[in-house]
Amino acid sequence: MRHWNIGGALLTVVALLAAPVTAQAQLSTGTGPFTGGEDGGFQVPSSTTVPVHLPTGKAGDSGFYFGAEFVMLKQTRAIGNQSIAIRGFYDLTGEVTGTPGAVVGGEQDALNPNMFRDKTFQPGAFMELGYRFDDGTRLFFNHLYLYDAHYSVGASLVPPFYRTRADLADTFVSGRVYNFNNFFAGPQGEVSGVPAGATYGIWNGASQMDMKFTQRFQQSMFGGRFPMFMTEYSRVYGTAGMQFSWFFERFGWRTVAQDQTGFARPQDVAVYTNTLSQRMYGPFVGCGHEIFVANQFSLSLDLTGGVLMDVVKMRAKYKLGDETVQSKWGQEEFRLVPNANAAINLWWYPVEGVQMRIGYQALSFYNTTYMIDPVGFDFGNIAPEYRVKAFRLLHGFNVGVGFFF
Repeated sequence: MRHWNIGGALLTVVALLAAPVTAQAQLSTGTGPFTGGEDGGFQVPSSTTVPVHLPTGKAGDSGFYFGAEFVMLKQTRAIGNQSIAIRGFYDLTGEVTGTPGAVVGGEQDALNPNMFRDKTFQPGAFMELGYRFDDGTRLFFNHLYLYDAHYSVGASLVPPFYRTRADLADTFVSGRVYNFNNFFAGPQGEVSGVPAGATYGIWNGASQMDMKFTQRFQQSMFGGRFPMFMTEYSRVYGTAGMQFSWFFERFGWRTVAQDQTGFARPQDVAVYTNTLSQRMYGPFVGCGHEIFVANQFSLSLDLTGGVLMDVVKMRAKYKLGDETVQSKWGQEEFRLVPNANAAINLWWYPVEGVQMRIGYQALSFYNTTYMIDPVGFDFGNIAPEYRVKAFRLLHGFNVGVGFFF
């Protein structure tokens, strides 16, 4: 099975790793392994053909091979800190406070992306299908898929630690959405003792709000691995091909406004979504080095890098719970995203035609887009704010097996 390559082309590291390796588990006397064997050391092979496998065992004859792997990666949570909802409600008409637009309540943050729990690991799968030629050259196609990472936070009529004011204003949750039409007016009389017009709108004096952030990642590579330098205990190879990487992120915000009896119709529910999709295409190049460490075991380092064209699609919309009315916004951008990856793996060759490995990998992307302010509060011109993130990282562990046919 081909050595999976994840890393950037750091030639100095490869040069150091490619230096001749002295055998550690051989005769304690004699010359080095690459002499003529005059003093009991290893002799230079009489054949001038470069060996195609390490002393760990023969990988298998030329032909097709297949590898499957379980991965567990953690990625950068690319979302900013934005106050989305507060405790209390807005006095739209000024009939409560005497000042139109003033806040009645403590005004503490009820929803903010910084409330999401710590970043989580995402399980996934890596699969590769390829063909190995007699000289060690391999053509391959592989695909990495991570299951979605979900983060969610909710705010209800019950504030943290039951702490509220005497007028119970902090039991309500409000967002500052504006410029919406009458379809999003919400129920009448949400707050007892307060004129209906003062809490106009689904997002003003709501009973329940929830926000959710979802991240997804996929990557495919098509290319080849080409032998560059080999000894009986070490080999260096290069890799090149085409790469597709995809970051998909979605932020959701759901608001439910109830009347004083606790009843809410589908028309009293508002749903906001912000979807950011980044599909990246481009070439990659890399190199790798494998060395023999013990009987049937070897250690490899793989580095790849590339410059990808990032097709950025941004979509945001508000809609009623019954999906009868909605407001949409969208935009597309293009930018170049450098990519650098690294992977270190311990290999085991139990029998001919079978390879197993366990390792650690890191994938880094530069100049990607992220949601700094996921919510655009202007209903008529939503336009949430995005910025370029200098560094985005996925890293974690992998374990898998490969078979030669």
